[in-house]
Amino acid sequence: MNPPLHPAAVLYKSVKAFPALAACEHYAGSEKTIRKALQLQSELLADERPIFDVTADCEDGAAAGHEAEHAGMVAELLMDASNRHHRLGARIHDVGHPHWREDLQIIVGHAGQRVAYIVLPKVASADDALTQIVALDEVRTLYNIEREIPVHVLIETPGALHEVWQIAALPRVESIDFGLMDFVSAHHGAIPGSAMRSPGQFSHPLIARAKCDIAAAALGNGVIPAHNVTTELNDPDVVREDARRARNEFGFLRMWSIHPRQIQPIVEAMRPDFAEVTEAAGILLAAQNAGWGPIAWEGKLHDRASYRYYWELLRRAHATGAALPPEARQSFFNTAAQDPSIVSH
Repeated sequence: MNPPLHPAAVLYKSVKAFPALAACEHYAGSEKTIRKALQLQSELLADERPIFDVTADCEDGAAAGHEAEHAGMVAELLMDASNRHHRLGARIHDVGHPHWREDLQIIVGHAGQRVAYIVLPKVASADDALTQIVALDEVRTLYNIEREIPVHVLIETPGALHEVWQIAALPRVESIDFGLMDFVSAHHGAIPGSAMRSPGQFSHPLIARAKCDIAAAALGNGVIPAHNVTTELNDPDVVREDARRARNEFGFLRMWSIHPRQIQPIVEAMRPDFAEVTEAAGILLAAQNAGWGPIAWEGKLHDRASYRYYWELLRRAHATGAALPPEARQSFFNTAAQDPSIVSH
């Protein structure tokens, strides 16, 4: 008798599989903070997988005139044993900075097999993003790196927001991120500083519109929308509430962290509700037993369209360390070989 088919094997034959990314992306700029973040990453695991990614920052982390040394340090850490989960990415300089190409040469040339993703900041247009994506692929070719390296694009300017649908549709793009503070600054004082923090960041019309547009463009193109940081460093309830509103009111599935104390509240707020997880597990197990044909569940019809929704919900629950029903855990997450997306995460 053939083993039951895994959802990843049947639900995406004609549909692009949605990326499997952790719900939190933690930024660190110095060697000390990156190493501390990687240590914490290995401690906060769900089924031996980290619940957050680490991004090494070459843009704001590098001192002026020392960009090459900083990029070299990041490349060394990417190859270091402390990067044991291969979930360390890097933010390079923006397309207008004279060092961005050398960032790619150093990081991809030395650690192209290990870097989880490349973050592109301050793009002003889809052409800006494409310029850096093409350069990334050229460096990959130069160093015989066959794997495609995902790209995360930061929307921080009105021009980038205007072209966010084109940006989200570009090749290699895995995440569209909102850079709130630079976005506010780019409006020349027309948006008050109070919009850089809560509650203004959720209520100011121009900011709320930007968040809606970014989330819609990302989700409409099958990529992850990632929310901006919160500036609150000491009160986990504020961080948790910001993440909750980003998730429930604007559709963001990932959020930045700038301090280790922010990571757990973000992950907790992004975690699906236990009742939803239980329902998703029941529907998917019943669908698997039915060979992934249509089923009736509690008086409602379900087919592959709804199965994809519940499978992505279950994957998010697993990635955030939520409790899963034992049978669902055994059927869907017991080995990485069952689901290629587990390995890619």
